[in-house]
Amino acid sequence: MKSFNLNIAGYNIGFESTDDGPDLIPSDRFLRNISGKSQGDLLIKVHSGNISLPEGSEKVFDAPYVEEINNVRIKKSDDFWSVFKNQNDLFIRTSFPLSSDGRTGLLRFSLNTKEWDLWIDGSGKATDPVEYPLDGLILYYLTVIHGDIMIHASGVNNAGHGYIFSGVSGKGKTTMARLWDRAGATIIHDDRLILRDNGNGYMMYNTPVYQNDKPSESQLTRIFIIEHGEKNELIPVSGASAVSLVIANCIQHNWDPEIITGLLGSVSAMCAEIPVARLRFIPDVSVIEHILENEARSE
Repeated sequence: MKSFNLNIAGYNIGFESTDDGPDLIPSDRFLRNISGKSQGDLLIKVHSGNISLPEGSEKVFDAPYVEEINNVRIKKSDDFWSVFKNQNDLFIRTSFPLSSDGRTGLLRFSLNTKEWDLWIDGSGKATDPVEYPLDGLILYYLTVIHGDIMIHASGVNNAGHGYIFSGVSGKGKTTMARLWDRAGATIIHDDRLILRDNGNGYMMYNTPVYQNDKPSESQLTRIFIIEHGEKNELIPVSGASAVSLVIANCIQHNWDPEIITGLLGSVSAMCAEIPVARLRFIPDVSVIEHILENEARSE
């Protein structure tokens, strides 16, 4: 195909191949996000081939390729993706580590426009324009533009109550999702969520990470910062303490003071509205009972 649109976390993202561009083939994990709407929040024009960065471009952010194995982060390569700035334009130059053909890509974008350009080398081969890591990078900069939040967390909806459980790797996000799933709750995601204020409260949305992901969303009612403990214990936090705990688990590229300030403002506004608590827990069904009992007492 020469064009398609994706609806992810309420964003409508269009991809359109240029006249000499490649055929576009989104991977299976995005097929449930295909949208029939042609107008949206962003249009990315996809070109074949490679272009050089403009003279004078400055590298402002650099990311090595890191794999997580048994909750241990292992650096596999220094050459992964980097952000460059040239006047009002931003560029992401990336490799595709899960691809076998050594292709590279260059995304030219702006935080002030709704039309971006993507060059992928490969002599006109059919290509996935949202191949890892472009998927997460495109979504992250959309959250920056809209003042939204991307966070490492698992999210569940239980009887209309939307909870997120956030923490660094190994603190129990996947474990928590599994426990709630067994208890009959709806799992929004167990790894990466986008949080958005829709004017009537905050919503959480999943993002396509796994092959079997399908669009899912829920109202957000509570945030838990989790870690394993010897007993189940909820410790409410507020103000600067809540903001610092939440922002520590947000996905963020801290190369631009305006981006940092924007995220801080978004998280501060959310924490002023959504209750935040530390949660030390035993990884069994008792933590669910503890949370629900606490919820009942607070209503």
